Amino acid sequence: MILLRRGKTEDMPIVADLAERIWPNTYGQYISEEQINYMLKLMYNQGELLTQLEKGYVFLMASEEDKDVGFACYSIVDTESDIYKLHKIYVLPEMHGKGVGKILMNEVINLAKRKGGKSLELNVNKNNKSKDFYLKSGFKINESVTIDIGNGFVMDDFVMELQFS
Repeated sequence: MILLRRGKTEDMPIVADLAERIWPNTYGQYISEEQINYMLKLMYNQGELLTQLEKGYVFLMASEEDKDVGFACYSIVDTESDIYKLHKIYVLPEMHGKGVGKILMNEVINLAKRKGGKSLELNVNKNNKSKDFYLKSGFKINESVTIDIGNGFVMDDFVMELQFS
């Protein structure tokens, strides 16, 4: 059984460890190892993760039999329009197809709705096969963006949105 818990300060090293184990499998076919390492250091260093917690980002940790197997992270990004953003959702490759991503996604959606959210946005790499998961979950592609992240690297993403009814 998959259990979810709200991530705390002491979970941030687990988040970083999971990302380091998941990202090469997720992005290795279309992003260089150099860019993966750069992005992991940029986005998953302890200072950055703790700053996100301080800013009100909510981390959800997924575990099975006391083993952490994935995580999600979201926050409100537009208080006037009640728009939430899913910043991260990752599941260990050996857990793919077992519903962990769907459980995490549904919990983020439910929590955002309960807080009065009108929609949930996310960015996904154009080559990431999880784009199909998001489309099946009801997300629509709003736009295509190229984001300069420094060191000569960019993120080539779709911005997707799920409107709550």
